[in-house]
Amino acid sequence: MEENERKRQRERERRRELRRRQVRRQKIIFGGGAAGILLLLILVLAVQGMSAASAEAKVKELAEKKQEQARKEEKEPEIVSLTISAAGDCTLGTDEYFNYSTSLPAKYEAVQEPGYFFRKVEPIFSQDDLTIVNMEGILTSEELPREIKQFAFKGDPEYTQILTEGSVEAANLANNHSRDYGEQSYTDTIEIMENAGIPTFGYDRTVLLDVKGIKVGLLGTYELADHMGCEEEMIKNIESLQAQGAQLIIASFHWGIERTNIPNEIQVDLAHSAIDHGADLILGHHPHVLQGIETYKGKNIVYSLGNFCFGGNSGPNDMDAMIFQQTFTLEDGELTEDNVTNVVPVKISGSWAQGVNDYQPTPVDGDIGEAVIARVEEYSQSLAEQYGTEAAQIQSSLDNNQEKEAQTEAVAGAAVGE
Repeated sequence: MEENERKRQRERERRRELRRRQVRRQKIIFGGGAAGILLLLILVLAVQGMSAASAEAKVKELAEKKQEQARKEEKEPEIVSLTISAAGDCTLGTDEYFNYSTSLPAKYEAVQEPGYFFRKVEPIFSQDDLTIVNMEGILTSEELPREIKQFAFKGDPEYTQILTEGSVEAANLANNHSRDYGEQSYTDTIEIMENAGIPTFGYDRTVLLDVKGIKVGLLGTYELADHMGCEEEMIKNIESLQAQGAQLIIASFHWGIERTNIPNEIQVDLAHSAIDHGADLILGHHPHVLQGIETYKGKNIVYSLGNFCFGGNSGPNDMDAMIFQQTFTLEDGELTEDNVTNVVPVKISGSWAQGVNDYQPTPVDGDIGEAVIARVEEYSQSLAEQYGTEAAQIQSSLDNNQEKEAQTEAVAGAAVGE
């Protein structure tokens, strides 16, 4: 019996020992597990903390991008407007067979002032952004042989001051008088004009000007020499200017028949081709009289500007001329479709009433100015009827003057009423 009691006692002690070991194992397990859980929790929290920071940064980045986009959308478009003025034939010199006493060189010698010649139009040209003329004749100081032809015009290199003091910025040389004294006279003229700060263009020579940050391309074509060849040259020149980044292209043409007021079919076809290939404005000369203005695909074609400061004739029968102006607007570097023009009626001489050419182009107003504008409108309508084209809507400086006078009268009347 005592033996049995001892056995039961040993069994109880063995079980107690087993429970103590089990408790110790559980404590170890629970302790290690808690530590692991804590470590895992720390890791999770750390990862969550990193994600939150990253997400916050991402949200901030997206917000900034959205604000920047909004600023771009709200930003006003960059708008640039530039006004181009164009005048016709300028012959700064004379033919050696003309009467010297009534010539332009004689007038230059008498007045001793280059600014005399453009004095009455300089206020117009100085207010624009680019003035273009057709330079019909050569400038050289060399004794060169005269070409065998009916008229050959030559002037002194110092006559460039007539243009610079008159605020002329570019000149076309593609015409039938650009080589009146041979090839050297042509290259001399280019060099003399360029040295005077007047860019020239014509034939295969184009020029790309920076005008108020806008790239303006100029090309000149002499149609009378070779119609098919000159059209190919014209297209090539337009494509060249486009490749150079020209945003506005102005094409000058020496064409047509002298002393005729309606353009011929060649002029119309060539003008349309130029616009089809990318020209934005067409300027014409050679007829020595006014021709009409056409609007084709929203672009203007001025078929003939008439004479201007013209030393080629001391007493021409027709002294009517015009200054054509167009204001182009570019929005973010692209041309808009507005068509803002102005025709300034001009007499090529201040002494026009006496039938004398004093070589001083003079703007005219009143009945005289209205008569010049009426001719441009008549010729524009005639060419539209003949060729089925669109006559340009002529806006003239006279309209602006009348509007200003009406406003002045209205203000004066209101003041009296008060």
